[in-house]
Amino acid sequence: MSDTAAPAAPNLPEVEASAIPPAELDTITEGLVAALKTVYDPEIPVDIYELGLIYKIEIDDSKFVAIDMTLTAPGCPVAGEMPGWVETAASAVPGVAGARVNMVFDPPWDQSRMSDEARVALDMW
Repeated sequence: MSDTAAPAAPNLPEVEASAIPPAELDTITEGLVAALKTVYDPEIPVDIYELGLIYKIEIDDSKFVAIDMTLTAPGCPVAGEMPGWVETAASAVPGVAGARVNMVFDPPWDQSRMSDEARVALDMW
């Protein structure tokens, strides 16, 4: 059984899971969001989750997590390091068996994906 939730706000990623019980999925998802909020682009004082860089989170039956994410620009200086930071943060969430990050650039990131929190922090209204 696949459960796909559409984003409720611009920065909320699509979350997919199969046979994980809903309460456990909620706990893992909350943990993943909290973990992703600890990862920052060193040049931007807002976490990658609030920036809207996380496009999709897929949790399989074995609780392995695949994350589709992007960067604010393809030439980002930390492009080679950030996927590892995200994998480390996601893998540390209780109940997660491991994590893999897929860098995607389609659709390209733009400011419309940022949360209101990110817009306030960056004064981008």
